Amino acid sequence: MKTKLFVLGSACALIGISSTWAGPADEAHPRDKRAGPQSLPGDNLPPFGMLDTSGKLVPMPSPPPGGWHRGPSTGPESKVPSPTLAVAIAGARAAVEDCMTRGYLGAATVVDSSGESRAMLSADGADGSHVFVAQRKAVTAATFKMSSAAALEMVGKDKAMAARITPNMFVMWGAFPIVSKGVVIGAIGYSGGDDEACAKVGLKAIEEKLK
Repeated sequence: MKTKLFVLGSACALIGISSTWAGPADEAHPRDKRAGPQSLPGDNLPPFGMLDTSGKLVPMPSPPPGGWHRGPSTGPESKVPSPTLAVAIAGARAAVEDCMTRGYLGAATVVDSSGESRAMLSADGADGSHVFVAQRKAVTAATFKMSSAAALEMVGKDKAMAARITPNMFVMWGAFPIVSKGVVIGAIGYSGGDDEACAKVGLKAIEEKLK
């Protein structure tokens, strides 16, 4: 079975958990801005090289001291608790391939503890929307530290919890937090049919890697 690899993000060890710190990758690129309140974590755009609201291409300004990027071998851009690249891929692949065996063509997204994507995989024949729906579900699970199904049930009863919902969340079943040594290090979400079951298969694959 084949899957399409959309996004990979981790420069850490091939197994286990990446190092911990406080602050998502956004902080590495302070000039970049989110397109709007529904933008997903990490979906930040440079303030040039794109059309402005009047339809004009914004020219590239003079680079800041040190250049636009920090250069190679300067350390990770994000150090929040996170599954590593290999773990994230294994979980997303397991979820997608499990659903494919039962005829569902969807996608899985694994995020770190800040909600930024680590791996996004889409089944052959699936449209491109599923990875982003899956990420929005995973953001919900990572934020509330519970399954997105449990969050859906609780927000209708808890006004304080409902107030924490952000525009980039999709509060619906199909995502689970990833816990290692009592700490939520991310979440996995699935979209495309039989979401809950497929996400559970992906989570199990991740937990096996984290043992």
